[in-house]
Amino acid sequence: MKLNAHQYFAVYKPFHVLSQFTSAEGKKTLKDFFDVPVDVYPVGRLDYDSEGLLILTNDKKLNHCLLDPRFGHKREYWVQVEGQPHQGAVNSLQHSVEISIDGRKHKTKTSMAYLFAHQPQVAEREPPIRFRKNIPTSWMRLILTEGKNRQVRKMCAAVGFPVLRLIRCRIEEITIEGLQPGEMRKMGREETYRLLKIENQ
Repeated sequence: MKLNAHQYFAVYKPFHVLSQFTSAEGKKTLKDFFDVPVDVYPVGRLDYDSEGLLILTNDKKLNHCLLDPRFGHKREYWVQVEGQPHQGAVNSLQHSVEISIDGRKHKTKTSMAYLFAHQPQVAEREPPIRFRKNIPTSWMRLILTEGKNRQVRKMCAAVGFPVLRLIRCRIEEITIEGLQPGEMRKMGREETYRLLKIENQ
């Protein structure tokens, strides 16, 4: 694809894909799924073992606004955990938990945390989560305004419920609705800025 002016894409990064376009490790990358201009890169990242929404762009202003912690954009995750979290664990996630970031203790900001009453409609994962008859699983919805390294996994582990599957489904008002893993949606500048609640100047 040719180089052009600013471009914007919402993509669903599959499981076990690096959030980059090159790899020296032989792992799958975004290049295996998405054909975008060579100057377009992901804003932020999703871990190799996480999946869901990534925004790709060559707009440096947008990149700055989304990654600068001062702006605190909402990021929503749907998380499948091992076990059945009690309300005390949910309350802890909402108020603050202590996790380790680069060997230092970090108190997370307040967040929104909810238990799904029923499993949400999500895309099939390849390979699927290993089913274990004697260990129940649950789905939670977490909405954060910060994005430390592996934060959601560390938060859930801190309250005793390891993560089995993690999907980022939304950043502000941009979602993966209508996308399957490996699919993308091209967006315009005005639409992107409006949905991300960034002043478009």
